[in-house]
Amino acid sequence: MSKIVVTGGAGFIGSHLTDKLVSLGHQVVVIDNLMLGKKEFVNKKAKFVESDIRDYKTISKYFKGVEVVFHLAADPRLQISVEDPISTHEINVTGTLNVLTAAWKNKVKKVIFTSSGAVYGNVQAMPIKEDCSFLPLSPYGLHKLIGEKYCQLFSSLYGIETVCLRYFNVYGARKTGQGSYPLVIPAFLQLKKEGKPMSIVGTGKATRDYVHVSDVVDANIAAWNSKLKNGDAINIGSGVETSVNQIAKYIGGKSVRISDRSGEMKRAKADISKAKKSLGWIPKVKLEVGIKDLKKEWGVE
Repeated sequence: MSKIVVTGGAGFIGSHLTDKLVSLGHQVVVIDNLMLGKKEFVNKKAKFVESDIRDYKTISKYFKGVEVVFHLAADPRLQISVEDPISTHEINVTGTLNVLTAAWKNKVKKVIFTSSGAVYGNVQAMPIKEDCSFLPLSPYGLHKLIGEKYCQLFSSLYGIETVCLRYFNVYGARKTGQGSYPLVIPAFLQLKKEGKPMSIVGTGKATRDYVHVSDVVDANIAAWNSKLKNGDAINIGSGVETSVNQIAKYIGGKSVRISDRSGEMKRAKADISKAKKSLGWIPKVKLEVGIKDLKKEWGVE
C-alpha cells in the first residue's frame, strides 16, 4: 500500500483516478479547492483536503511520506484562459510549480503531471507525434507546456521522477454539460436532455481525439509503474479522429450552427504508439460504445 496525493481529486478525471487507487488498497489524499470539482465525487475512503494549489504552505504539509503525486488540479477551460490569462496562469503554472516544489522538499519519488494536446496547436501532419513542433493557440496550451518544462527541470535538478501525460479529449461519467464553455459530448447530452438543438461550432468538421476516462485512469497508473522518469511526454488519446458532426450523429437529434471560437485547434488525432510501447497502455473503450453508455446514464436514449 502506498500513500498517494491526487490534486484535483474532486474533479472529473481526478475522482475516477481516486476511486481506482482506493480500490487497489492505497491511502489517498485528495487536494481540491472545489472551484470546479464536487465534494460528492470524492471517494469516502480517501482523505479530503479543501485547499488550493496556489497555497504552497498549506498543500506542502500533506506531501509528507507520499510516494507519488498525481497532479491533475488546473483550470482546464481553454476559453477562460483566453479571456483571463493571468488568473489561469496562477493556477496552472504557479500551482504546478508549488506542487513540484512540495514534492521535492518532501522527497516524493514520482509526480505524474496532467498535460494536454493543447500544447500542439494546429498541426498539419496527422497523427500528432510527441516530438512535433509546439505552437499553442491559447494560454492554457502554453501553461501546460510550461508545466512540462518544469517537470523536466525538476527531474534533472532534483532527481524527482516525472511523467507528463498529454490528454486529448477526455469524456465519461461526471463530466457536466453546463457552464460557459462545456466540452462537446456533455454539452450535447445536456442540450438533448433539455429538448434543445445541439450547438455545432462552424461547419462541424473540426475533429478531436476522444478518450474515455477509464482509459485515462489506466494510463496514469501505467505511468506510475513505468520506468519513465525524466519528464517524458506521452500522448493519451484513442488514435482516432472524430468530427463534431459525427458526435452529433452518435447522440442524435436536431442541431444548429454557431460561429467559430478563437484559440481552438481545427484537427486532432493522437499518435499513441509511444504510450503503447513505453507504458504498455492501449485504450479499450470505443467512442460509439462510450457515448451509448452515457446516453443511458443521462436518460436520453
